[in-house]
Amino acid sequence: MIKGLFETHLFVENLERSIDFYANVLKLEMYLFEEERRAALFWIGKPQQAMLGLWERPKEEIDIRHFAFECDWDWILNDSIKFLKSNNLNFWNFLNDGSQQPMVFANIPAIAIYFTDPDGHYLEFIGTLPGKYSPEKGSQVLTYSQWLEAEQREKQ
Repeated sequence: MIKGLFETHLFVENLERSIDFYANVLKLEMYLFEEERRAALFWIGKPQQAMLGLWERPKEEIDIRHFAFECDWDWILNDSIKFLKSNNLNFWNFLNDGSQQPMVFANIPAIAIYFTDPDGHYLEFIGTLPGKYSPEKGSQVLTYSQWLEAEQREKQ
């Protein structure tokens, strides 16, 4: 029945600032702007694939949300940190080792890095790694090299 997530919406304090961020930094295609309703809609990926809606509201009406952008895993591994740094974006992982690298959720398996938009919403780049879904691994978070080593051990 359900095949995916088609749209998500965020409240933002300054619509023009958020349009600039999502269009010019994250390179999403805006397909609708409604001045009267103070809203902008963007395609995520290909047109008609998934949508992000931004709605301007006063700061006190904004509650922080989280969602993830699906990306190629090798881009996340090799280029995401350069991208985030070059755009002066605050980013983090859950490795608790002080490193500035993407992390791997071992159970999915997927590689990810978190960052924020201008309103403080938690955004994520995530890409599914080659490998099988292993729910028994729970919420284990690894570095990419730790994940590769674990994968090699499992194959032996």
